[in-house]
Amino acid sequence: MSKNQGSRPRGSRAAERRLVPLSVWLCSDTTTETARAKDSPCAGEAMCGRHRQAVGRELARHLIDACTRPGGVVADVFTTGETVLVAAAEMGRLGIGFVPRLPVAQHLVGRFREELTAEQRAAVRLRPHGPHEMREALSGFEGKVELLIAALPFYPEAGWAVGSGPTSCPSCRTEQPTLAMPQLGRFLEDARCALTPGGHLAVITTARHERGRLIDLAPGIIRRAAAAGLAYVQHVIAVRVPVEGDTLVVQTGPAELAQLRRAQSAELPPVVSVHADVCLFARPGGGGR
Repeated sequence: MSKNQGSRPRGSRAAERRLVPLSVWLCSDTTTETARAKDSPCAGEAMCGRHRQAVGRELARHLIDACTRPGGVVADVFTTGETVLVAAAEMGRLGIGFVPRLPVAQHLVGRFREELTAEQRAAVRLRPHGPHEMREALSGFEGKVELLIAALPFYPEAGWAVGSGPTSCPSCRTEQPTLAMPQLGRFLEDARCALTPGGHLAVITTARHERGRLIDLAPGIIRRAAAAGLAYVQHVIAVRVPVEGDTLVVQTGPAELAQLRRAQSAELPPVVSVHADVCLFARPGGGGR
């Protein structure tokens, strides 16, 4: 043992054991849902970019492949688009979506008809429940779900959607309150009960600026998950944009371009999301993957 090693503080080894495993997944979707929606009979009802990309298809496939087996049950708790359920059906899993608003359900049924075969559509279930009604939504599947995906909406911490005026997006028109932090404890306890031993909960968040402060929900979620009896497995950085060499390829849309300001302006520049944070938890007691 070297002199430097011998002089380590006694608590350093314990600190090393507490280091959080970190992974980076490249999850850029190479096909654009917007382009495909132009030829769709429900193009006027297309999801906006914020809801369509809540969980991109590549991220959904990564999670399903890493955390489930063929024939397993995958539940999408905040269902605003078809990506998770389509990926689950294509990969031979049973997909359950929480869809408490009829316009969103109608939109999703149309997308399933376009993207899935009749046999694959038989492996998709839509339940008219919100995230706070998990036990009702998963009635008959208690303790059998291999993967719960919860992409927390991009709303303020108080838990209410921010209206943005008229829109053709069915999810924007019918947004409901999301889970505020005080409600999160019960949600995580319900998630633990729904999961099979060794099953996984993936909570997807994105840090944001709110009233001049950086808001990161992950630390609070991790604390509450531990209190609910869920084991923290891994932190995944899911890169949403393509990577060319050592460069992130970020393409701005009209909304972002409209926010561009003079270079000498003291205001914050436009914010472009290039990654999502995925906190993976597991219900103890099973082999898992």
